[in-house]
Amino acid sequence: MSEQTATKKPNKMEVSRRARSAARLNAVQALYQMEITGTPWQTIVSEFEAHRFGQEVEGYELAEADMKHFKRTLEGAVAQQALIDKTTNSTLKEAWPLKRIDPTLRALFRAAGSEFATMPNVPRNVVINEYVEVAKAFFDGDEPKFANAMLDSLARMLRPDAQPAS
Repeated sequence: MSEQTATKKPNKMEVSRRARSAARLNAVQALYQMEITGTPWQTIVSEFEAHRFGQEVEGYELAEADMKHFKRTLEGAVAQQALIDKTTNSTLKEAWPLKRIDPTLRALFRAAGSEFATMPNVPRNVVINEYVEVAKAFFDGDEPKFANAMLDSLARMLRPDAQPAS
């Protein structure tokens, strides 16, 4: 690796993309926390903003997240939860309803569903790819593959007019 490559700073687009990726990861964690504790989303947003974004935890510096994207994802997930959950349930096997799915996956489906339902400017394939990467951060088994299939179905149902991912 040359010195030039080693010291190259990321451009604004890369920083922005990383910040949205961090916002998505944090949104899944926040939605999980909301479900487990019953804490309102506004309180969770304040907590994440004050204690998580850009902080150091166990020797690792947490990425700075796109706060606007984080808030919009949570707000959309809460506002559209009934639609997102109903759509997710309709895609699952009858013997395995949403309430039986791992709570982290439920949070992931709600966060992605929020983007599908409330952020039409974000391409479907970007949402799917980003949340599959989030699933990989939490799971080592087949869950990321399951998440990929579910997110593809959610995208088709929540954004039927959008072009499929190429």
